Amino acid sequence: MRVIAGSARRLQLKTLEGMETRPTTDRIKETLFNMINQRLVQSQFLDCYSGSGGIGIEALSRGADRAVFIEKNPKAAEYIRQNLKTTHLEQKALVITSDVVVALKKLEGKEYCFDTIFMDPPYNNGYEEQVLRYLGTSSLLHNETLIVVEASLETDFSYVESLGFCIEKSKEYKTNQHVFLKKITE
Repeated sequence: MRVIAGSARRLQLKTLEGMETRPTTDRIKETLFNMINQRLVQSQFLDCYSGSGGIGIEALSRGADRAVFIEKNPKAAEYIRQNLKTTHLEQKALVITSDVVVALKKLEGKEYCFDTIFMDPPYNNGYEEQVLRYLGTSSLLHNETLIVVEASLETDFSYVESLGFCIEKSKEYKTNQHVFLKKITE
């Protein structure tokens, strides 16, 4: 796994062995960043269920001012820290080793307001709904915040409107999808 573009281009990233994390493939990562690249310069990026940190590091490499990484697994969080050091991006990052909703509550009321939120939770466990339920009333996002959820193709998002979000678009791949959400504004 590597950084595709920007200041850390071509640098290799470390990840946990086995199936504890599921790194986004380079091809899917490139497609995703082609879709959101214009939003990244001087932005604040939140990477939930970070795994190795590849998505947040890619955002920093492409011009984001700051990224927050939330990863519950201490071993994976340590890999994120190592990857940030390797890419010389550690000064722009905060790594939180915690459950995602617990970490979001801790960030609340501080100087954080994210322009892009990415989450890639373990598939088919309903974690994305828990996080979206919290974010629906959170000060961590503004009216133009883009939330990107990586999920299995079977994941149902019919509930998002009831939480105050609309689906802007979705992109399906062979085994998963990216769903792009924004707050419903009046």
